[in-house]
Amino acid sequence: MEHWSKNAGLVVLKPPAILPITSEKSSVFLAGSIEMGVAEDWQTKFTNAMSGENILILNPRRDNWDPTWEQSITNPKFVEQVSWELNALDFADIIVMYFDPNTKSPISLLELGLHAASGKLMVCCPDGFWRKGNVEVVCKRFGIQMFETLDELIESFLTRI
Repeated sequence: MEHWSKNAGLVVLKPPAILPITSEKSSVFLAGSIEMGVAEDWQTKFTNAMSGENILILNPRRDNWDPTWEQSITNPKFVEQVSWELNALDFADIIVMYFDPNTKSPISLLELGLHAASGKLMVCCPDGFWRKGNVEVVCKRFGIQMFETLDELIESFLTRI
């Protein structure tokens, strides 16, 4: 079972793929809304926009996610997923974060707090996200670039890499 894909200079890793120790490519972690069946699959849109770029994308949207997995430290599959995400967040050069207005995204809010001071975040929080005000205040305090649309974030990301 493959958990990575390679397109020209673009490499995409998904859990449970082993993360590299180092990378010659710029790396980006796709943090943000993922709620299956609720959140748009913005990760695919972002990845498609990177076609031809020489980057490493760390996408936590696991192809074989099982929603029946107990979200507990006693569940090895769940711990594997969360650990992969935490390690990938730390490894990434840039963290792109999208808050889908149709979701609550509590883990994304947690990740925003964990990495606000890192200097690695680019955040998209459209109108309608239930805690947009909180996201705006955190972004302002830590000097995090914030965007209204995913397209704006993607355009800015392409100029940054």
